[in-house]
Amino acid sequence: MDVSTTLWVLTIVGLAALIAVDFFIGRKPHDVSIKEAGIWTVVWIVLAAIFGLGLLVFGGGQPAGEFFAGFITEKSLSVDNLFVFVLIMAKFSVPSQYQQRVLLIGVLIALVLRAVFIAAGAAILSSFAWVFYIFGAFLIYTAWKLIQEARADESEEEWEENKLLKAAERRFGVADRYHGTKLWIEQNGKRVMTPMLVVMLAIGTTDVLFALDSIPAIFGLTQDPYIVFTANAFALMGLRQLYFLIGGLLKKLVHLSYGLSVILGFIGVKLVLHALHESGVHVPEISIPVSLGVICSVLIVTTITSLMASKKQAAAEAAQTAQKETEGAPQDSVEAGRPQA
Repeated sequence: MDVSTTLWVLTIVGLAALIAVDFFIGRKPHDVSIKEAGIWTVVWIVLAAIFGLGLLVFGGGQPAGEFFAGFITEKSLSVDNLFVFVLIMAKFSVPSQYQQRVLLIGVLIALVLRAVFIAAGAAILSSFAWVFYIFGAFLIYTAWKLIQEARADESEEEWEENKLLKAAERRFGVADRYHGTKLWIEQNGKRVMTPMLVVMLAIGTTDVLFALDSIPAIFGLTQDPYIVFTANAFALMGLRQLYFLIGGLLKKLVHLSYGLSVILGFIGVKLVLHALHESGVHVPEISIPVSLGVICSVLIVTTITSLMASKKQAAAEAAQTAQKETEGAPQDSVEAGRPQA
């Protein structure tokens, strides 16, 4: 797409206005209900759909298809990120009424840093076509790694702070408790960070690490920086509400890692084919409609099989519990019938 500077400015201003409205509505710390999270999740998805339809009308089918494929991919990857967000919240014992503020600021930090990543990635790809090979190989490796982790069935019980966060804590110091939504306080004559600021930085910097997977993935679907940025923006800005909406369902998506590995592997192959095509090798290229169909199909199948597996596991656990109760009942009856000394 030929995107003018004016359109870039209007888009950024529009997104900033939406973020400001979201921040204004949720400015007062409170526990987010399922209803509130559901309404805002639908709002963000509808806004993304309207934006995609706008691209269809003014830009044609190709940009619109690339946006929807990128948005769905980024959204599905962000759901996997929510597992880590849950661990971070538990690590820092964030009070429930402050969690939405933490997620909002953390996502904003991630959005700004991702914009830098996107600009750098676009500049590199426009100058060095061979980078597509690196991106493709990296995504295929990530897909294999996800499968290995899923087969190992090992989940981290506690999130570990990264080196950058530890360095900031040593440099500025951290208060021993939360002070509302304050980020800095005076303690013993020294200005120190509050746990609120630390957890916001943890969310933001951790999401940047996730960008190492998602940015190459979306560049495998489109090389248009405008579409890459807007797809990331809409996927990230709805992440806060999604956290509260499906937080209880995350453990039921037991096959999500397998689905994401298929998607990342597919996009990795697509990138390698594109790189070969750019190098003059006659190989088939995967179109956007095919990419969109594969991504949606994998996510639908993954969700269905995950829910079926979770339901089967819950039934098995219930049967085991009932069996234990049944086996313990006669012994309890004997003990109850014995005369007291």
